[in-house]
Amino acid sequence: MYDFHVHSILSDGALIPSEICQRYLTKGFRAIAITDHCDDSNIDYVLSSLNNFVRNLPENFPLAVFVGVEITHVPPPRIKALVARARELGAQLVVVHGETIVEPVANGTNLAAIEAGCDILAHPGFISEEEARLARKKGVFLEVTTRSGHCYTNGWVVNTALKTGAGLVVNNDAHRPGDILEYSLMLDIARGSGPGGDIIEKIKQDTEQLATRLFSLQSKK
Repeated sequence: MYDFHVHSILSDGALIPSEICQRYLTKGFRAIAITDHCDDSNIDYVLSSLNNFVRNLPENFPLAVFVGVEITHVPPPRIKALVARARELGAQLVVVHGETIVEPVANGTNLAAIEAGCDILAHPGFISEEEARLARKKGVFLEVTTRSGHCYTNGWVVNTALKTGAGLVVNNDAHRPGDILEYSLMLDIARGSGPGGDIIEKIKQDTEQLATRLFSLQSKK
């Protein structure tokens, strides 16, 4: 049970990281990533704060917490450098805010994010098959989201991933307590976006692949 797209008060979320952890713990999650919105103006501050928080969690804390960012509304030519900067600053997971149909995201963002080798392309809207094939090649996972508005193109994302073999993960993109859904409901929302049980098994397998990548990074710290 994972959610790799969560926001705190370090960007536009309502909760401090400690409360986020407690709420996910009570819902039985194994791991989360806190991925606050970033651009050049705040990436150093956000990652410094999140790294400090995770560093001071108690030993054997029952929830794995990964440090991440969501690079958001950054001009496409700047995305590659910011992905690299995030990793230099200790981000274990880099999400890029994809071309959702409910926000004025710059054209070319999806492609720039994939070419930069981010980990997750969030709510990528009407992503093309060519972009999805490149995502598969680069190990970039496409997001199926439970967030209102962004979820409008989940069906397109799922079908495109199935055609191309791109990896899929389901996330809450949580900003407030009410956004933190039970994992079973997250999977039901994903099931409603695609061809039944097959998509759920794919999401579970793909998510485990991403989780393995993240736990491997954590073990090397």
